[in-house]
Amino acid sequence: MRSRALHPGAWWVWALALAVAASRTTNPLLLGLIIAIAGFVVANRRSDAPWALAFRLYAYVGALIVASRVLFRILVGGEDGGHVLLALPRIPLTAGLSLLGPTSAEALLGGFYDGLRLATMVVCVGAANALANPKRLLKAVPGALYEVGTAVTVALTVAPQLVESVQRVRRARRLRAGRTRGLRAVKGIVVPVLEDAMDRSLRLAAAMDSRGYGRRAYLSPGVRALIASCVLFGLVGVCVGVYGVLDGTSSWLGVPLLAVGLAVAVVGFVLGGRRVRRTAYRPDPWGWPETLVVLAGVASCVSLFLFAQVDPANLYPSLSPLRWPEVSLLHVVSLLIAVVPAFVAPRPPGVVR
Repeated sequence: MRSRALHPGAWWVWALALAVAASRTTNPLLLGLIIAIAGFVVANRRSDAPWALAFRLYAYVGALIVASRVLFRILVGGEDGGHVLLALPRIPLTAGLSLLGPTSAEALLGGFYDGLRLATMVVCVGAANALANPKRLLKAVPGALYEVGTAVTVALTVAPQLVESVQRVRRARRLRAGRTRGLRAVKGIVVPVLEDAMDRSLRLAAAMDSRGYGRRAYLSPGVRALIASCVLFGLVGVCVGVYGVLDGTSSWLGVPLLAVGLAVAVVGFVLGGRRVRRTAYRPDPWGWPETLVVLAGVASCVSLFLFAQVDPANLYPSLSPLRWPEVSLLHVVSLLIAVVPAFVAPRPPGVVR
């Protein structure tokens, strides 16, 4: 297979599908499998670009989330009953609120499960950041969302650029026989990194200004009002429709309103795209590898939702009574579909593994 960069939109759809699948369960075995799949695909298909180095940072953030949720349960989640592991003294603050207290295994596992689910979703987003070129992703954004897409792209590149800056400063300090670890090295690293961030911001502002960022075509006030109304009411319809789908108590509040909201929002985006005049140099192709990557992520997520009726208790391990997490073979197979991109996606150019 010829080496080329995969369309960034395909990686983001695949990663977001994994994140949605992670939101469907608190089973630590399934969540660990999702993290392993994301890490395996990143290890096999990431490039040597700066943004590809950010996956480890997202893994650290996920570990911090898990630790903070468990610590929060210890600080304010003390409750009587259950299997008490830490008999800490209770410190009353106000009515119904206290610090510390007896900490049970059920409370700690509940915090660990919730934190691990959120950490898995963060790792999935980190996988998309490590695999997709954010600048090439910006070229695929529709014209109506160009300005919002630019802001989101700049925000997503903050973590990779910080990682690159820290590594560059540490290499420079190592060449000068300076400290690269420990608390004393923090001051010598943070100041150059902040200075580099300011320089990047100024260069980015100059580049955006020179390329006419924010330039729009003339539209009459009536058309502008129509575009704003379509986008606003369309997004409100989507929000209410999603709530109706999740709630399931109303037949007209769910799928029908969601479909109408999407249609109205698409009309607003199409009309709004006419006021943005831009061209794309060498747009990224969409071939069969992109389709397979998207299908792998979506199929993994959809199959997990469909098979949720098979052993549903395995998706949410019991905390009362305590029970060891178990997995169903169908749930494992559903998630393993998402590992297909590690084999069907083309290797990035210039990377030999």
